[in-house]
Amino acid sequence: MFGLFFVLKGSIIQRIWIQVLAIVAISVAVVGFHRSVPGIVPSLDPSPFALIGIALSIFLSFRNGACYDRWWEARKLWGLMIQTSRDLLRQTVTLEGSEERRRLLLPVVDFARLSAAQLRGSQGPRSADDALAETGRTVSELERKGRLTTVEALVLHESLNRMSQALLGCERLASTPVPFAYTLLLHRTAYIYCTILPFGFADTLGWVAPLAAGLVAYAFFGLDALAEELEEPFSDKLNALPLTAYATSVEIALRGGLGDRDLPPVPTPVGFVLR
Repeated sequence: MFGLFFVLKGSIIQRIWIQVLAIVAISVAVVGFHRSVPGIVPSLDPSPFALIGIALSIFLSFRNGACYDRWWEARKLWGLMIQTSRDLLRQTVTLEGSEERRRLLLPVVDFARLSAAQLRGSQGPRSADDALAETGRTVSELERKGRLTTVEALVLHESLNRMSQALLGCERLASTPVPFAYTLLLHRTAYIYCTILPFGFADTLGWVAPLAAGLVAYAFFGLDALAEELEEPFSDKLNALPLTAYATSVEIALRGGLGDRDLPPVPTPVGFVLR
């Protein structure tokens, strides 16, 4: 339990430690100058700081909630992709042991990996839609040959449509960020508040003020930075979604169902982070 206090990988402290130290340094300077030249560096009434801090924490919580909703929606969409890929494996059981089943399912593995790459901003010669279209053409071909009934083909096409809709939902999240003006307002307010906070505690807390200001800065700057990471669930940041692990789970499920043995290892967290 106490080991969590010293975890750095995956912690937001790696992004904000310079800002927190800057606030502590400003606090030390404010307290020092207030004690030596109180006429030049006065102490302010701490009451307004408490009210502003409460309001700011509420606004930051709202923003974090909005960003977490984006992150969680993206997670649900990828969960739908993984579930539907396993549905496809069950829906093609009538083709078990045939090369046709492999030709139908392997493009779905490519679809998962290509979707992860596209959402992270990497575009290759083949798109995720191309991979899904290949499976759709195979389903139609097998229906014409009589290898699949009309009902079976319809069920498979519906599953492919769900995967396509899930990817479209992810693309919508990736292309529609939280309004920048809202983010900028809270970002500026948090920095201004933490910078002037030592003036309100210089008298009441004395040399403890830098510690108090540092803790407040850690909380506010941390919430601000964490919201930025959650706002972009498909980025390569440590708190983004582990798209590579999701795509690998699709590959393990489908290729394992096809009887392959050279499967990639099951993704596991490394240093509390799953990639």
